[in-house]
Amino acid sequence: MTARRFIPKSPAARAAIGLVVGFLLGLAIAAWGSKTARSFADWLDAIGTVWVNAIRMTVIPLVVALLIATIVRDRDLGAVGRMGRRALLIFIVMLSVTSAIGLFAAPPLLGRVQVDPASAAALRAAAGGVSAQMPTFAQWLVSLVPANPIKAATDGAILPLIIFALVLALGLSRSDSDVRMPALEFFGAIADAMIVIVKWVLALAPVGVFALAVPLAIRVGGQVAGAAALFVALHCGLLTIVILLFYPVAAFFGRVPIAVFARAVFPAQLVAFSTRSSVAALPALIDGAERVLGVPSHIASFALPFGVSLARVNTGCSWVVSAVFLGKLYGIPLTFGQLALLGLMAIPMSFSVPGIPSAGLFIIAPAYMAIGLPVEGIGILIALDAIPDIFKTSVNVTGQMTTAVLLARFEPATEIEAAAEPVPVVA
Repeated sequence: MTARRFIPKSPAARAAIGLVVGFLLGLAIAAWGSKTARSFADWLDAIGTVWVNAIRMTVIPLVVALLIATIVRDRDLGAVGRMGRRALLIFIVMLSVTSAIGLFAAPPLLGRVQVDPASAAALRAAAGGVSAQMPTFAQWLVSLVPANPIKAATDGAILPLIIFALVLALGLSRSDSDVRMPALEFFGAIADAMIVIVKWVLALAPVGVFALAVPLAIRVGGQVAGAAALFVALHCGLLTIVILLFYPVAAFFGRVPIAVFARAVFPAQLVAFSTRSSVAALPALIDGAERVLGVPSHIASFALPFGVSLARVNTGCSWVVSAVFLGKLYGIPLTFGQLALLGLMAIPMSFSVPGIPSAGLFIIAPAYMAIGLPVEGIGILIALDAIPDIFKTSVNVTGQMTTAVLLARFEPATEIEAAAEPVPVVA
C-alpha cells in the first residue's frame, strides 16, 4: 500500500516516467556494451513496435469514420470549406513564424560554433548519398485523388483518404434519408468503437513508451559529439522554444488556460516523442481536444486529421538551422537573403512533406541547391536527425492542437469550456 503512494495517478505522468526510465536504461546498456542487455533491448523494441502498430491500426478507420459521420450529420458544406481555408491560413502563419525564429536565431547561435576540421572531415566522409526516392510535387499532386482508396488505406496515405472520405461524405449528405441515415449510424458506430479502442491502447502508454525509449537511447547515445552535438542541441533548443510559444497563443487567442492546454496536448506529445509520427499521435490529439479542451467533434474530427496530413510547422525553422550548420561544415558562408529565401521556400514545400520520420530532409535538396549548399550534406543531416526529429514531431503535434483550439474559438457559436474538464483517463 505504501509503494502506491509514489506511483502517480495520472496516466500521462506514468508514461513520462516510463520515457525517462527507458532513456536512462538505454544509455546504461549502451555504456555497458553487454550482448545480453542489447538482446533484451531488441525484445523491448519489438514490444514498443507492437504498441505503435496498435495505435496505427486505429488511425485509418477513426479518421475516415469521424470525418464522414461529421459531414453527413451536419450537412453544412459551407462550414467545411470555411474551416479548411481558416486552417490553411493558420498553418501558413505558423510556418512563417517558425521560419523567422530560425532565420534570426540560428546564424548568431551557430555562427560562434568552431567546427574542428578533423571532425568535419569525418562527418563528410561518413555521409552517404540520399537513396530514398520521394515523390515530386507533381506526383504528390496526382496522388491526392486516390485511384484505389483501399490501396491508399493500405499504404497509410492519410491525405488522399481524407479527400476520398470528403467526397463520399458529400455524396451521402446529398442522398435520400433512407440511404443517408443508415450510413450515418454505421460510420458513427465505427468512430465510437475506434475511440474506445484508442483508450485501451493509450492506457498502455507507460509500457509502450518505455519499450521504445530503451533502444532509441542505445542507438543515439554515443553517436553525436563535438560540432554535431552542438548542432543537435541548438536545433532541439530552438524547436523547444517553438513548442512553448504555442501555449500562450492557445491561451491568448483561444482563451484556453495554459495548464489545461498542456494537459490536453501532453499525451499526444508523448506518443510523438516516442514514435516520431504525427499520424500515430492523431488518436491522442482527437481525444485531448474533445475530452479535455471541449473542442466540438465536428471541428476536431476535421481539423486534426487535416493538420496531421498537411501541417509540418517545424519545416521553416529546421531547414534554416540545418542550412547554417551545413554552411559552417563545408565552409560556405550564407547571407541573410539566402536564408530568408530558404525560409520562404519552406512554406509551400512543407505541404508536400510525407508523414514519415525525417521526411522533410528528403525533399530539401532543391531548396539547398538554390542557395548553393552541397546536396550530399543532406546525408549528414539524416544521420544526425534521430533526436531533432523527435522535437520536430512534437512541434507539429502541438501546432495541430493549437490550430484546433483557434478554429473552435473563432467558429460561429462555438466556445471552448475547458476549465471544468477532468484530467483525461488516457495517457
